[in-house]
Amino acid sequence: MFGLPMFAALCCLLCVCGLLLAEYRHATFAKVLLKLGASSAFVAFALLLGAASTPYGRLIVVALLLSWVGDALLLSHTQWMFLGGLVAFLLAHVAYTTVFWLIGPPLGVFLLIALGFSIPLVLIVRWLWPHLSGFYRLPVSAYIGVIAIMASMACASAYRTGVWALAVGAVGFAASDVAVAREQFVTKSIVNKLWGLPLYYAAQLLLAWSVTIVQA
Repeated sequence: MFGLPMFAALCCLLCVCGLLLAEYRHATFAKVLLKLGASSAFVAFALLLGAASTPYGRLIVVALLLSWVGDALLLSHTQWMFLGGLVAFLLAHVAYTTVFWLIGPPLGVFLLIALGFSIPLVLIVRWLWPHLSGFYRLPVSAYIGVIAIMASMACASAYRTGVWALAVGAVGFAASDVAVAREQFVTKSIVNKLWGLPLYYAAQLLLAWSVTIVQA
């Protein structure tokens, strides 16, 4: 049955398609409208699925709203707006980490997964390091560390519950940040948008959808 939640998800996906076209054509106003539309749609999707009715769901909404703020701030190309967006997304990752911690993931599994994530974490930091000014090195490194903790917590929670959407969504969200980092610090290219934006929005929709199957 095609209800309001599905309509919100479809709106998000359609906005993302339009956003990619706007990015390709450098249509500034359309980019603002479609990006905020897509981000508003994933928040609406979670709320329409009843996220506000459980502690887990409410924290998911907090994470989604912080992501919305981050998306809005990253529409600007100024340094301070970018840093504001970085802080908003950092807080979103902290909110997601708190969400997954509520589920009660096994500590041993979390530490083992975190150890595994440390390998790509080090590789990403080494890749970015020559492109980062001294101003950015500390906040970007801290941000990557928080992402690794969030993704590890999600995977450990998925192991405990069998809800693998948590792991897929969290890892997808984390991976999409690589596209943002490449765009900001390494090479500006439409390619970053073509894979980073769909991955990011699909991950957020998946995490929003998890409110229907996780009780915490």
